[in-house]
Amino acid sequence: MFRKMIGGGVAAAVLMFATGAAVAQDFSAESLSEGIRIISADAYQGRYPGTEGERMVLSWLQAQYEAMGMEPGGPDGQWLQAVELKRYTPVTGATASWTGPDGQVHVLTPGTDIVLRAVSNDGRATIRDAGLVFVGHGIHAPERQWDDYGDVDVRGKIVIVVGGEPDGDRFNGAYATNYESGAYKADEAFRRGAVGIITLLLQPASSPMWNGVVRGSGRTRTLTPGAADLEVSGTVPHDTAGVWAAAAGLDIDQITTIASGRFKAVPVRGVTLSVDVAETIETLVTHNLLARIPGTEHPDQTIIYSAHWDHVGGAEQHPTVTGDNIWNGAWDNASGTIGVLEMARQLSAAPRPKRSIVFAHMAAEEMGLLGAYGYAADPVWPLETTVADINIDMLPLSGSTRDVPIFGKGQNDLEDRLQVLAAAQGRYVSDDNMPEQGFYYRSDHFPFARMGVPAIMPWHGWDWVEGGREAGEAAWRTKFAADYHRPSDEWSADWDLTSAVENLTLLYHLGLDLANSRDWPGWKPGSEFGAIRAESDAARQ
Repeated sequence: MFRKMIGGGVAAAVLMFATGAAVAQDFSAESLSEGIRIISADAYQGRYPGTEGERMVLSWLQAQYEAMGMEPGGPDGQWLQAVELKRYTPVTGATASWTGPDGQVHVLTPGTDIVLRAVSNDGRATIRDAGLVFVGHGIHAPERQWDDYGDVDVRGKIVIVVGGEPDGDRFNGAYATNYESGAYKADEAFRRGAVGIITLLLQPASSPMWNGVVRGSGRTRTLTPGAADLEVSGTVPHDTAGVWAAAAGLDIDQITTIASGRFKAVPVRGVTLSVDVAETIETLVTHNLLARIPGTEHPDQTIIYSAHWDHVGGAEQHPTVTGDNIWNGAWDNASGTIGVLEMARQLSAAPRPKRSIVFAHMAAEEMGLLGAYGYAADPVWPLETTVADINIDMLPLSGSTRDVPIFGKGQNDLEDRLQVLAAAQGRYVSDDNMPEQGFYYRSDHFPFARMGVPAIMPWHGWDWVEGGREAGEAAWRTKFAADYHRPSDEWSADWDLTSAVENLTLLYHLGLDLANSRDWPGWKPGSEFGAIRAESDAARQ
C-alpha cells in the first residue's frame, strides 16, 4: 500500500517542496506569535471550560474563520458543538457486602476493605449478589496472541482486574499500549456484558499505596463522554481479594500469576458481591468549535486538524494561590490553537481539495480529553469516513531541528507519509524519546485513535541543527520543568518559532496530500486499533 502511495500523492507533495509549487504555504512566525499573545492574555483568564474565558476564545476564533470565508463545521451548520460533561461526587453512606458459598453475608467497610464509585449515568449503583470473575489484566489482544478472558461468560458479573499490562516486547516494551489503561479494561468488560469492574491492588490494606487509593476515592470526577456504561467500579486491596479467593477454594497468589500469556479467566465460584452506591451529578456544558472546507469531489470524506483551546483557568479555579493566579496556557495550548487556525488560513488560500478538511478546536482536554471524546462519541462527520486526525498540542519553541518526533511511533502509516515529506527537508521522523510519559494516550488525537481513525501528533525536536541533540534536549527539559501547567506559561516575544513553522509546513502537506488523494491511511499490524478500523472497512470501499 505504501509503495503505491509513493508513486502518487506523497511523491507529488515532495515535488511541490522541491519546485515551490503554487499551492505551497507561507506560515508566518509573526502571525503565530500574535495569535498566541492574544488568546493567552490575562483577560482570557486561563480559558477554563464553561467560563467567560471560553466564550471569549471561541468568539475570537469564530470571527477569524468568518473573516477567512470559512463555513461552520459543527452540527446543523453551526460553529459550536455542545459537549455535556457530568461531574460525579460520592454521597456518604455507600454499603457493600459479599456472600460466600456457605450463604453467610460478610459486611465490607467502604474506605477500608473496598472503595466504590457509581459509574452509571444516573449516578446510582444498586447491585445484588453479582458473581465475581478474576480476569487477570482484562486484556483481549488478538494481534498480540493474548486473551485473558478465554471462554468465561462474564455477563451480569463483576470482573476483577489487575492494573497495567504485561512487560516485554509483546506489549511494546518501554512504550505503553492502550491495554494498560483502566478505560480500555472497562470498555472490554462492558462489551462482554459485565455490570462492574474492580481493580485488584496487589498491596495490603496497610500499605501507603492503598491509603492513597482511599484518599483519592472521594474526589469529584468527570465522566468521559462515550465511556463504558458499567454500573460500578472500585478497587480492593490484596487482603480483601485474598479472602474472596480462599472462600472459593483458590490461592490468590497462584491465580494472580498472569504474566506468561497462558492465563485464562477464573470464576470466583460461590462468592457474590452486593453494593449500593450513590453520587451527586453536576452538569457542565462546554463547546468544541469546528470550521470546514468542503471537498469538491468527496465531501463526505474528512481530514481533521485538531487542537484544544482550553487551559486550567485562573483565580476562580485556584482560590488558594497567591501572586500570579492566572494559568495563561500560552504554550499549552494557545500555541496549538493558533497552529490550527493558521493551518486553516493557509489551506483556505489553496485550491479547494477533493476531500473535506475540518479544523476542530476541542474543549476540556485538560480535564481528560473530554471535548475530543465528546466529538468521537457523537461525531459531526462520520468516523468511518474520517481519513485521519492530525493533532497539534504545544508547538515546538526552538530553532530548526533535524528530527520530527511523533507520539505513537509504529502505530499507523501516517508516520511513513510524514517521513517521506520530512526527508525532502533533510529531516527524519523519530519517536518521542519519553516512553515513561505515555504521550500517545494523553492528547486529543487519542479519542480518534480509540475509535479506529488513524491519528498522529508531532512533538518537539531535540536534534537541533545548531547545537545538536544534547543542547536541544537540555533546553526542552528546562522549559517543560519551568512552565508546563504553571502560571509562568505566558507568551513571550522572544520565542523562536522556527521549528513550529517547519512542523506546520510538514503537516500542511500531509493533510493536503490526503485531501487530494483516494488513499486511506491504515494501522500497522501490531497496533491495537487496527481491528476497530477494520469493522468499518465497507464504508471506505
